Amino acid sequence: MKITVNTGTIEKVRTGALAVLLFEKGKFGTFASRADRALGGMIEKLVSRGDFTPKAGNVTVLYPEGDLAADRLLLVGLGAAADFSADKLRLACAKAASAARGAGAKDLVIAMDSTALTGEEAGEALAEGALLGLYRFLRYKTTRENNGAKELERLTVLTERSTQVKALSKGLSAGEIIAASAIMARDMVSSPSADMTPTTIAGIARGLGRKFRLRVKVLDRPQMRRLGMGALLGVAAGSVQQPKFIIVEYRGGGRKPWIALVGKTITFDSGGISIKPSENMDKMKDDMGGGAAVLGAIRSAAALKLPLNIVALLPATENMPSGSALKPGDVLTTMSGKTIEIINTDAEGRLILADALAYACRYKPSLIVDIATLTGACRIALGTEASGMIGTDEGLKQALRDAGEKTGERVWELPLWEGYCDLIKSDIADMKNAGGRDGGVITAACLLSKFVEKHPWAHLDIAATAWTDRERPYTPKGATGIGARLLTQFLREQAEKTKKG
Repeated sequence: MKITVNTGTIEKVRTGALAVLLFEKGKFGTFASRADRALGGMIEKLVSRGDFTPKAGNVTVLYPEGDLAADRLLLVGLGAAADFSADKLRLACAKAASAARGAGAKDLVIAMDSTALTGEEAGEALAEGALLGLYRFLRYKTTRENNGAKELERLTVLTERSTQVKALSKGLSAGEIIAASAIMARDMVSSPSADMTPTTIAGIARGLGRKFRLRVKVLDRPQMRRLGMGALLGVAAGSVQQPKFIIVEYRGGGRKPWIALVGKTITFDSGGISIKPSENMDKMKDDMGGGAAVLGAIRSAAALKLPLNIVALLPATENMPSGSALKPGDVLTTMSGKTIEIINTDAEGRLILADALAYACRYKPSLIVDIATLTGACRIALGTEASGMIGTDEGLKQALRDAGEKTGERVWELPLWEGYCDLIKSDIADMKNAGGRDGGVITAACLLSKFVEKHPWAHLDIAATAWTDRERPYTPKGATGIGARLLTQFLREQAEKTKKG
């Protein structure tokens, strides 16, 4: 979809759908006021009589019948002015774009009045909202209705102030980049595991390397064995799919230290010998959501040309039962030399991350963030509104919290107290991979904390947020691509810090 900025008056705009944005219980903006006058006060009447309430995300479609040049007029709610944020604008633009497409329009014009946001912030939120709200995963649909589904071909942002064009355009460009990275992550997670194998993901990483001049290295089983990655190889032992350890480097920061992003990349999780119940096992293709998120983030960083050095690490494998599979009672030796007793083969994500975190330490990074669909316990603790966060550095955790608020991908901190780590002590090895039901999110993180050395580290558990079974503001049912935008915002803020010295 082509996205542009234009100046002009709202009455003369010729388009399939024209959207005006309204605050709840507030004065109309310039564009809404002009549209209302052109329609003889119809908008004011609809709002005052309660036929349309401008709550955040509410949309109604009007047909101007010649009073405006547009074929359709969309009234889109922003909610209360006091609660307005970039996320409310994302929501409104997602709903507007979806409504325009649903009405059969081929193009959409969004009339953008001045708000508390800067032009760049508004443009970015607008593009993200519209593109993410229009997302559909139709790759495997063959019926005419879906395969030939109409899409919006053009989105135009209308402003009356020519001085806003440059800032809006810059924001729109950034929003397009960030949305495209999140959409890539959604597509990866939505794809069947038979197609989204470790080898396939390695190919995607290499493709990004060619397009964005990233350094990509993919380690195979013999190379992992030479490095001593016994935990990753132990999980991979039950699958016929070849494991891959994917290393993607973005070097945009000169002599600056590395930022390490580590993403759990289990392309299908059966649970292994400790096999999962069959109900909902089809969704276990989403267990590579962390890897998809870090690929999306490093893609955005490269496209935005952030002045940082970033390495993304993806330990990729299936977790399958077979005659050669890892068994409860086995002991694995990790790349760091530490040993782990296997209590439950379904606690495999922390095993592959252990080796990946140890590898990350080779870069002597300024910080490490890992992101993983790690524990079902996180859903019990936090539901689906926030991802879990645990870490060792207060500044890092606050930066992730701030990025989550700005992107709408919120995180909530859980403690990392030594008492929880006592639950993973093993009688025969350095630790065991499962500490029981109590505090499952935290005991999993306790294990990971043993592999980050002294580096500032934070862990994000997205097990409950990587997939949604209900429509969300700019996330249709299915893969959310969560983490790609959160980590991108985090990286942008790190880049701003380095500029300020």
